[in-house]
Amino acid sequence: MKRLKDLIDHRLSRRSVLSGTAAAAMLATASTFAPAIADDANTTGLAVTEDTVKVGILHSVTGTMAISETGSVQAEKLAIDQINAMGGVLGRKIEYIQEDGASDWPTFAEKAKKLLVNDKVAAVFGCWTSASRKAVLPVFEQYNGMLYYPTFYEGLEQSPNVIYTGQEATQQIIAGIDWVAKEKGAKSFYLLGSDYIWPRTSNKIARKHIEKLGLEVVGEEYYPLGHTQFNSVINKIKLKKPDVIYAIVVGGSNVAFYKQLKAAGIDMTKEKPVLLTISVTEDEIRGIGGENIEGAYAAMKYFQSLDNENNAEFVKSFKEMWGDDIVIGDVTQAAYLGPWLWKAAVEKAGSFDIDKVRLASPGIELTTAPEGYVRVHENHHLWSKTRIGLAKPDGQYELVYETADLMEPDPFPEGYQ
Repeated sequence: MKRLKDLIDHRLSRRSVLSGTAAAAMLATASTFAPAIADDANTTGLAVTEDTVKVGILHSVTGTMAISETGSVQAEKLAIDQINAMGGVLGRKIEYIQEDGASDWPTFAEKAKKLLVNDKVAAVFGCWTSASRKAVLPVFEQYNGMLYYPTFYEGLEQSPNVIYTGQEATQQIIAGIDWVAKEKGAKSFYLLGSDYIWPRTSNKIARKHIEKLGLEVVGEEYYPLGHTQFNSVINKIKLKKPDVIYAIVVGGSNVAFYKQLKAAGIDMTKEKPVLLTISVTEDEIRGIGGENIEGAYAAMKYFQSLDNENNAEFVKSFKEMWGDDIVIGDVTQAAYLGPWLWKAAVEKAGSFDIDKVRLASPGIELTTAPEGYVRVHENHHLWSKTRIGLAKPDGQYELVYETADLMEPDPFPEGYQ
């Protein structure tokens, strides 16, 4: 830990690194405002002084979800460091208070209340699972806090107190199924997920779309978070012989599932069955091992391998902060957007006040997000592209498809509720 602190301190002293092309360009679409005095910038009792503003980071850094959520913490801290190195927000440096949701949904709610009521943070960047988001949502709405939520999710939600920086169902689930049906000629699907709201609701939407296309679901199974014995369902999959294994297993369970899948002789590098996941990013592959998931496909909006200048700068800065062997997944990138979108909204509003930031958020855009151009919709979701990646043995995804245009977010698609 001391080595990491020394590296961060050294990096912060090198303003030329943190104020490089990517970080500087993230501010291109946000207007520059003269710093407001504390009373003007904050009329709702938030932790804002003449010099600082406090925010919260709320993710699981322990428990089964730590494998997925640690990258989000790293991304949010990188964004905060870069923003601070460039002068902060309305002339104030960001100070963060980090809490551990510990992969436990009541704990998330408890920590959210602490951050909003006791610490009076101006924004919270956090959660991963839909279960954790659903647990904290009443807290944010009751105490009028602002949550920046980074994970792709099932949709069917829109809150004035949440900015959703990941994708919803039409941008990921439906678009991904359309791709595999068209490009792989898939006609039968086996749905598999962890047993909580996101996989169940996502598979409900997936089933409706599969059947709408005139295709067939030949099996559907769910297992508790942290589950490690998948041989039984793998045997069922082998008997059913689906064209597609549609996998929404999350957290540490992925390590066991993909290793057991390979050990059972299911070769994902062959034409069938196709494995399509909407839950395994590069962060999870780091634990799974690239050799155990080679040949699988993922429907996401971001892969570390994206070839553009914005992403090259982001990956460089991320590795400078967290180490050359680090990987960056879809949710990690979406988490990185949170502090930048919040900063842009605060400066557009000229205030940290939650109500003013909320009103300023629709229309906020980042032309240099690592994934490319994004814009906040009136429904608090982001316009973004759908991409399909092919898992390689080195733990990265190769981009094989992307939509030509940004997809408008539609969290309540007709016929799928």
